[in-house]
Amino acid sequence: MVPAFRFLRFGMAPAGLVAAIATLLGSPLAVAGNQKTHLIPKLIPGEIFRYQIESHTVDTVKTTSPISDPESGSRTTQALDLVVRLDVLSPAPGSAPGAMHFRVTYEKSHAEAESDAFDPNGSSFESQYDHIEGSSFDFTLNPGGAITDLRGLDKIFPNRATAEPAYSWIDSLFPANYFPRDGISVGQKWKTERPVAGMPLDDLVWLNDSTYLRDESCNASADSVAKPAVDPPANKPPDCAAILMRYHMTRHGSPHSDATPLSYRQNGLRTSGSWVGTGDSLDSISLATGLVVSSTANSTQDVDYRITSARSGSTVHRKGRVQTQLVITLIPDSN
Repeated sequence: MVPAFRFLRFGMAPAGLVAAIATLLGSPLAVAGNQKTHLIPKLIPGEIFRYQIESHTVDTVKTTSPISDPESGSRTTQALDLVVRLDVLSPAPGSAPGAMHFRVTYEKSHAEAESDAFDPNGSSFESQYDHIEGSSFDFTLNPGGAITDLRGLDKIFPNRATAEPAYSWIDSLFPANYFPRDGISVGQKWKTERPVAGMPLDDLVWLNDSTYLRDESCNASADSVAKPAVDPPANKPPDCAAILMRYHMTRHGSPHSDATPLSYRQNGLRTSGSWVGTGDSLDSISLATGLVVSSTANSTQDVDYRITSARSGSTVHRKGRVQTQLVITLIPDSN
């Protein structure tokens, strides 16, 4: 799983918007002989689930531009606490076989922002998220894992960049999109790669190393990655799969090649520099249903890049670090 919230807030489309979204629910199928488990979506319209979403971002990126601002800050923190309701909807007429439809409703929302300097966006961040309770949007999850037909989000957040923290966590609800199609078994390791779109540097990718650690109680602590597995009581078999993912962001191609995305070129801009990141996540997924019971993810991104006007030669330079944490918890008895 590659949580999409781990991207800088510079008015660019987050990877969560373009990332594939796969399995929130499913019926794992054990295959005789190789003990493979498949987390295949098998949802029933009318089902309802609730999640608590907690995210925290520390942004220490400094921007240098032709217009000097001595009062500009270099450290910003943002915290977001959501309770969301996820409704499984009936398939829309003409939908592809296997497509699933969902509605997200914000039942509770609270945001806080702090900066070491006056931040006109801080109060806006807080006020927008504190007023989205009761709002909802719909989306379709195609059989291949892609999101289509996002409806209603633009009414909640006319500025898509501002909306990013409100929906990018959806990617973390569907980690099985990054599992081998032929199933997984305890102890298995695998690698996946995913391109990152909408960023100021082209050809960025997440490289992921995943491990099916063990089967355990769904109540096992998320900090037990380094601890030996504890066998459950004889009368209570393990009911969750623990999946660990470690990942890093890099750029394909030569470091000296043009890193400018097409959309920037079309606007008379050129980009250059570096953008790297590392992180890890631990997911606890129900063996009975495929439901994500909990997910904890942390990441760090270091950026040092320039955006230059091809016509005037003026440059904006951004350099620094962004650290993020995302915790997702299924709220019991949500149906």
